[in-house]
Amino acid sequence: MDAKTLAPGIRPGRLEAAQIEAGFTDLHPPLDGHEAQVAADRCYFCHDAPCMTACPTSIDIPLFIRQIATGTPEAAARTILSQNILGGMCARVCPTETLCEEVCVREVAEGKPVEIGRLQRFATDTVMSRNAHPFDRAAPTGKTVAVVGAGPAGLSCAHRLAMKGHDVVLFDARPKAGGLNEYGIAAYKSTDDFAAREAAWLMQIGGITLRTGHALGRDMTLEDLTASHDAVFLGVGLGAVNALGTEGEDRDGVLDAVDFISDLRQSTNLGTLPVGRDVVVIGGGMTAVDAAVQSRLLGAMNVTIVYRRSQARMAASVFEQELAAAKGVRIICNASPVAVHGNGAVREVEFAFTTDDLTPTGDTFRLPADQVFRAIGQTLVAEGLPDLAGRKIAVTGAGRTSVPGVWAGGDCASGGDDLTVTAVAEGRDAAEDIHASLMEQANG
Repeated sequence: MDAKTLAPGIRPGRLEAAQIEAGFTDLHPPLDGHEAQVAADRCYFCHDAPCMTACPTSIDIPLFIRQIATGTPEAAARTILSQNILGGMCARVCPTETLCEEVCVREVAEGKPVEIGRLQRFATDTVMSRNAHPFDRAAPTGKTVAVVGAGPAGLSCAHRLAMKGHDVVLFDARPKAGGLNEYGIAAYKSTDDFAAREAAWLMQIGGITLRTGHALGRDMTLEDLTASHDAVFLGVGLGAVNALGTEGEDRDGVLDAVDFISDLRQSTNLGTLPVGRDVVVIGGGMTAVDAAVQSRLLGAMNVTIVYRRSQARMAASVFEQELAAAKGVRIICNASPVAVHGNGAVREVEFAFTTDDLTPTGDTFRLPADQVFRAIGQTLVAEGLPDLAGRKIAVTGAGRTSVPGVWAGGDCASGGDDLTVTAVAEGRDAAEDIHASLMEQANG
């Protein structure tokens, strides 16, 4: 290790540019045509396929793989995209190892599933590389729908509504569309500005007006939107980060993991991003792993994830946990933060060992840290929203809220599991319900 890596504090340029570039290459390189054929030939094309049941968007997986096997990837892409218009991103970020691939007959029999995610990427990338949009817009209905939040749920909802002939105004508080896909996942999972390219490609359907820099509660109210549109869909995500609730968490160097990931995703020169020598990430989900792994890839010498329960209860998949370990990240479980120590800036984090029900054992320890990332979940900014169920918007059916004419889906709505693919399904299903409601009104 050289002096730049060993230097304490938070600083940029711990690694050479070539090292950083190599670390942030595509996590799962795409299949070429021959590789896709070989991978597709492993599929049994099961009747009542368990992989299809396990997919939150119910993609006909055996059909699209058969279409790849017969040399028609464009048809395969249409099969995928008719159910999941963000199939390209989901192929990159879906935890396929705990969804479709986990129940694959090949996985059960041989321990090696059909590479469903990479095959899905092959098909969708083929269509997108030709800048072709596989769907046509229906005749205009004269109805307008406001979609608030241009993340996975909002984009999915907006596309399906536009395809049905409605005019959609898509609002987002940030400068770019994409939501979690653009700002919230590790850069090595979505390279070459894919999230932005996919959002632009999706909007080729027509009928969608994107208005960025518009936040609900700041630039408009729900009452404004319901008065000026025939229906409203809320896909606002979770805008606030949970606090640690410990002494000293306001010290310099204690940051939100989502902000770190966002800054990294929007950076044009990763070598300028500052990172600590000793990094501690508190949390056990995908965000914690993304922050920890990327800290290592930027040159942090010691990176530790600390989670309050057992490793088996971590929200991050086993694949993600193993990825972190392979990149040199240490994982400590059954430990909760007690205090952040330092004189102005963080120098150590104190933890108490706990049982799985969070009962302290009486033993404590300290980790050196010049940078600490909070990754213990996000919460809804609830002002001016429909009724809540717990800490999310209460919904029934396909996303109907307590306010007539207002639907919700994605991370902000009750009942989901905070996955991109689930948000896409909820946006799609809400759009179908909105369309049926608007047509019933028009014909009533």
